Parts: sequence; C-alpha cells; structure tokens
Amino acid sequence: MEHHPTLIQLPNFLGAIGIPGAWVPEHIAMAWVVMAILIGISYLATRRLEAVPGPIQNFMEVVVEMFGDLLTQMIGPKGKRYLPLIGTAGLFILVGNLLGAVPGFKPPTANLNTTAALAITVFLSYNYFGIREHGIAAYLRHFCGPILWLAPIMFPIELIGHLARPISLSIRLFGNIFGEEAVIGILLSLVWLVIPYVIYLGIMMPLSLFTSFVQSFIFVMLSMVYIAGAVQSEHEEHH
Repeated sequence: MEHHPTLIQLPNFLGAIGIPGAWVPEHIAMAWVVMAILIGISYLATRRLEAVPGPIQNFMEVVVEMFGDLLTQMIGPKGKRYLPLIGTAGLFILVGNLLGAVPGFKPPTANLNTTAALAITVFLSYNYFGIREHGIAAYLRHFCGPILWLAPIMFPIELIGHLARPISLSIRLFGNIFGEEAVIGILLSLVWLVIPYVIYLGIMMPLSLFTSFVQSFIFVMLSMVYIAGAVQSEHEEHH
C-alpha cells in the first residue's frame, strides 16, 4: 500500500538479469538511496580525521564504539572482528526504516525481498564464521547434540531450526515495517478528515520512529546471538 508517491524512479536497466517493469523496483531504488546516505556520511566522517573530532566524526565514533561494545559483550574479546557485518546491517536497517518518515520516500525494509536478502546474508555469514572457527566437521558436530546416540534425532531438529532463522529474521522485520506503512497509508488517505492527520503526527510518527530503532536493534541482537552460537566453543558457551 502506498501512502505517498516515491520521488526517485529510475529506468529499468536491470532487465537483462530478469527484473521486469519499465522502472527499477522501488525497494531497490530506496536501498540504493540508503547506501548513498551511508557512504556519504562515512566519507564526511573520515575524509579529515582529527584528534579533536567534529560533530560528524564524533557521532560516527560513538556509533562504531556502541556496536563494538555490544559485540564484545555478546561474543567476547574477538567480537569486534564481526563489526563490518553487524554495523553495516544495523545502520542499513535503521536508515532504511527511518526513510519511510520522509515524504517522497519508502523504506526498503517494507519489502520482503530486502529483508530476506539481509537475513540470508546473516545466515550464510554466521555459518561461514562457525566453519572458519572450528572446521566443518567440528561445526557440524554442534548440530548433533551433546549425546552421540541422539544425533539422528537432534541433527534434523537443529538443521530445521537453523533454516528457520532467516525466515524469522526477514518476516519479523518486513511485517513490522510494512504494517506501519499500511496504517500510515490509511491515515493519510483520510487526511481530509483532519483527525487522522493529527493521529499520524501525534501518535503514528513517534511510534514509527521508535519502532524503527527497536526493529534494527532486534535484528542486530539476534544476528549477534547467531554468530556467538556459531563461533564460541562449548567451554565458552557454558562460561
């Protein structure tokens, strides 16, 4: 459901890879907008690094430090090595969610294709990290449970549980953001009644901003939990 027109429409030059339509799909165009915003902020923050940081550099240092502290708490001393994945995913989701509050833009995270791509990236990454850390044989042994004779039962259960993770991550994020967009669309379609507009500004907008941060945080925390479970040894997990 659309509650406002999208300002950015690009001719579809992706037809060669099977994407239909005269225009690039909105969620792809909006994802590129988010990437451009993040690249621009990163460039401004790092082009002239100073001992006494300016406001943009100081803000980004706080953000990076916050992600680093979360990773250390969740995964341990080696947690910061996963900062590029977690930081990029978290900022992309947050900026994408907040984009929906800007007239003329739609959040790319309101499309299941975007959230599924993010969830699959996390899924492939944490399994790769686990195999890299333990070796493929030891990593697959985690799926067999603590008792060897239970492996025929535990392995398919664990496998199904892991395969369900990207589905859960993608649908949770998509459902919340899409639901907000739908409600806002209904309210703005009734803006001529005035009262829905007041509800939108007084209730839905603050709630949307709050949910944008919460959903980003949940996605990041679950991703860190999955990485921690994949890379930590049995001794570290018990500790």
